Amino acid sequence: MKDFSFNLELIQLLSGGGFHSGEQLGEHFGVSRAAIARHIKSIQELGIDIYSVKGKGYRLEQPLDLMNQQLLRDQLCTPIEVIPVIDSTNQHMLNQKELPSGSVCVAEYQTQGRGRRGREWVSPFGTNIYYSMYWRLEAGLPAAMGISLVIGLALVDALEQLGVQGLKLKWPNDVYHNNKKLAGILVELSGQAGDAANLVIGIGLNVSMPEQVQGINQPWTSLKEISDKKHQRNDIVVVMTNALQSAISLYEQEGLQPFLAQWNQYDNFIDQPIKLIMGHKEVVGVCKGINQQGALLLDTGNEIEAFIGGEISVRSAS
Repeated sequence: MKDFSFNLELIQLLSGGGFHSGEQLGEHFGVSRAAIARHIKSIQELGIDIYSVKGKGYRLEQPLDLMNQQLLRDQLCTPIEVIPVIDSTNQHMLNQKELPSGSVCVAEYQTQGRGRRGREWVSPFGTNIYYSMYWRLEAGLPAAMGISLVIGLALVDALEQLGVQGLKLKWPNDVYHNNKKLAGILVELSGQAGDAANLVIGIGLNVSMPEQVQGINQPWTSLKEISDKKHQRNDIVVVMTNALQSAISLYEQEGLQPFLAQWNQYDNFIDQPIKLIMGHKEVVGVCKGINQQGALLLDTGNEIEAFIGGEISVRSAS
């Protein structure tokens, strides 16, 4: 990644509100007005709306709530890194050689954000949360089977602590509100049989997604649409991190058992007809929650079958 420090400082200055002329900005940074114009264009390419008015200068369409690495480090007891522009927070964590369990990376913008099954995760600058946590799961790869369900429940817990209500979970990795996607989870893991599993837990949470964003092919929502309260992204990251660490620690000790009833409480499709899409195959039935391995239980009319795997998509059958 090329150095983004100049653009970030320019964004921070504009975030203060009001118009700033190219001449004033040039004097502040010690560069020409033409250089400022080039940097403004580069910032706009990240999806940041900047007004340019002749005789007045430049102004952000709306203030940005930027991540503050020092504030986050002061409030958390875990290593955390804020990277303004990154290819993918998950990929960044996967590329690290050694990290303490619980280490976190957040970004303002991802150039190659990814969701489940190789899909793109649309990542406009400074509006949502793009987050990854590393965790060393001593119980190994088999114990990682239900971790995305635990992460979903921890994320719901964090958001409820912040006053958000009406949340639901879609197996195995999405947070919903009123049948619209609010957040997605992507857990990537590595390790050898008989050894600890290395988990990278990626979370994308819509906080104030621009209404005209392109590239999303399903109904979505964001916190600004479903909550009267204005949520500061730094506060969300702090509460999320604490909730995740607490939930994963409990999962390590007791498995999925303590989470089963809670999952059924939040299951968006519990006792509803759904279809499972597995490549070219579809299975239709009634959702009956999950079992102790984290498999989805489906009443097909003849029996209750358990389904698990990363290549299964769940859709309403209605």
